[in-house]
Formats: sequence, structure tokens, C-alpha cells
Amino acid sequence: MLSVAVVGGLHADARRQAVERLLADVPGAVALHHDLATAAGGTVVRTVRDHAGLVSAGEAPLVNDCACCALREDLVPELERLAADGVTPLAIVELWDSVEPKAMAEVVADAGLRLTGVITAVDPALVLPYLGNGDDLADAGLAAAATDRRTIADTFARQLEYAPVLALADSAEADDEDRALLAQLHPTARRIPIAPSSPGPTHLTRAPLTRAPLASTPLAAAALAGFDVESADAAQHPACALLPAEADECGVTTLVWHRSRPFHPERLYAALEDLACAAARSRGRFWLADRPDTLLHWDAAGGALCVESAGPWMASLPDAAWDLEPPVRRAAAALDWHPEHGDRCQHLVFTSPGLDREGLELLLDSCLLTDMEYAAGRTAWKRLPPAFDTLLEV
Repeated sequence: MLSVAVVGGLHADARRQAVERLLADVPGAVALHHDLATAAGGTVVRTVRDHAGLVSAGEAPLVNDCACCALREDLVPELERLAADGVTPLAIVELWDSVEPKAMAEVVADAGLRLTGVITAVDPALVLPYLGNGDDLADAGLAAAATDRRTIADTFARQLEYAPVLALADSAEADDEDRALLAQLHPTARRIPIAPSSPGPTHLTRAPLTRAPLASTPLAAAALAGFDVESADAAQHPACALLPAEADECGVTTLVWHRSRPFHPERLYAALEDLACAAARSRGRFWLADRPDTLLHWDAAGGALCVESAGPWMASLPDAAWDLEPPVRRAAAALDWHPEHGDRCQHLVFTSPGLDREGLELLLDSCLLTDMEYAAGRTAWKRLPPAFDTLLEV
């Protein structure tokens, strides 16, 4: 049965190195790549290659003027063709620069194909520069569609944090601070160095597949280990995300700020710019006094902050609705449960070199309701000025 591994990342050189390593290590494997840079001409160029070189090439027309939509439409038929030939043990889906692995992993899984790995390739020396780059993808020629409004920083952050495996390029420029930053941003990830490929044969003959593909290196084993789309999605959902823990190493600090008291909407809104720029990366969930039923998602990188509703807090749901929620969501709520507020909480995590921990904590605490405001109760809280209405597009 065909195994499918997704390899992505904005660090194109590292990504290509990881793909070449996998092609060398898994006999008979092929890499499928859609080049979205050709979209200006009305098509996306598809290539299939093995360790010896190009196997085939073709084009897929844009769908609704969207290169990424063309990728979605063309990917599954190509993978199904490879599965049907009976000789390909592993198809490596090498994503174009700004394509995010979550979307493509879900496309593969929804098609009933056997997704066995999701890997993001990273150059450790480029982690901080990319997290600090607030430029739009469109300005860098990396937009996946005409309507793509993402930035380099937030795209890279999602690519990095979704994958359970990070393939690390050997970078002479990387130092201990770079490696500590990477480890704190995604502490649960397997970090596997991309070993140099040894020279391979000029041609590989692919025989019909009779057994599982051979995993000769740690990276190959990771690509074939298995991948659960639902678990990966839960690990990123604001209500139950696996956020980093407290850390301080090699000049890089991760602050976990956890409080039960709600934010004052006006004071928090006034502090947003300073908070968004306080760390290379920050994320988490929070609640506002005037919106006690809404779980809000905090996502900041490159000095830009995205705040959006992530649905209701569990505490605001009727008891009958609890059984409809995934077990991981119920478990996360139970861990945060407060006798008065339920699972409503402030859980924000800030990671950065040179983080001003004390100043950041003071600023965050100053945005909470004061003792007098808190004592006034929820009826009074709901009358507070709705500072976030415009930001949340109410």
C-alpha cells in the first residue's frame, strides 16, 4: 500500500535537502511537487521525480484563479495513480514554499490515502529572521492565491508548529540561541538532522511492492511512522493546544502567563501593539470581561497579532452539549477548571530571545480587571466599552 509523507517549509533549501534525503533512503520512493510560481501563466507545473531524476512532468490549470486550489484538485488523482501502479512504496508530497502542511495533510487523509508522516524542513539559523518578518507573502512573490493575505511570519509559525517532525539542515550560521529558540517554539517535535546524501545509482528499477518500504535512517522512519490528522488538529486548536512550557536557555525565554481573572477590554486593546511586539512568537487563549462566553484565540508573530473567536468556552455550554465535544476538549477544560469561571482563563505563551519577562508580566497583569471592577460582577462587566468589536468584526 502506498505511503504518503508531506514535506513542507518556507526554508526551500532545507526542504529540498530533506526530500533528496528521503528519496535516497527509501528505495523506489518518488517526490511529487507542484510549482505555484508558474501560476501567473495560468497553470501550476507538476513534477514527479525519484532519486535518479525527473520521472514525469505536467500542468494543472488554475481553479478560480487560485494556484493552491489547483494543487488541491490535482494532488489526489496523482497520488491515486501512484497507489494504483503497485510499485511505489512512498510518495513524498513536497509542498511549495508557502503552502501549509495542515491543509494538504487533510486533503490526503480525506481522500482515504495512507498518510504516514508530516515533516517541516528548517534551517535553524533562519528561524528568528522568518518569525520576525511581517511582510505579506504577496510582496515576496509567495502568495498561493490572489486573495492570500498571510504574512511570512505567521505562515512560517504554522508550518513549524503543525508538524510533529522537524528536519534540520546543517547550518554553519546556526548557534546555541537559534537551537534553543527552535526547541522552545515546538518542544514536542522530533528534531532530526538532515544527513548528507551519499551518491546514488544513476537509475533505480522499481519492482512491484510486496512489503513495507524500508526505513534506513531516522528521517525515513519518521516519514513512515504514521500520522493522525485529528490529533494534529486538536494539538493546534486554541481550546486545547499543546502550548510550550516555561523555559530559559541560551538567552531564549518562554513565559507562560496563566490567570483566571478576565481582561478589561479597553486596557487590553490599548496594550495590543506592545504585547504583539514583546516576543518573536506568542499564542494562546484568553477571555474578555464583556464577552464571558467567547473563547478568544491569540496568535502573534512578526509584530502582527491576530485575535479571533474560537467558539464558546465549555463552561458556557449546557450540560447536554458536553458529550458532543471531543474528549481532548473536555480534558483540557477539566485541567483549567475554576470553581467560579469554569474553563475560562488567560493562557498566553511568549517565546523570544531577550524577553523582558518582568515587564511583560506587569503589562499583562495591568490589563486585568482591578479588584473593584472584578467585585462589580458579570452584569457590570458586560456594560464595559466593547473595545474589540471592530477587531472581531462584530
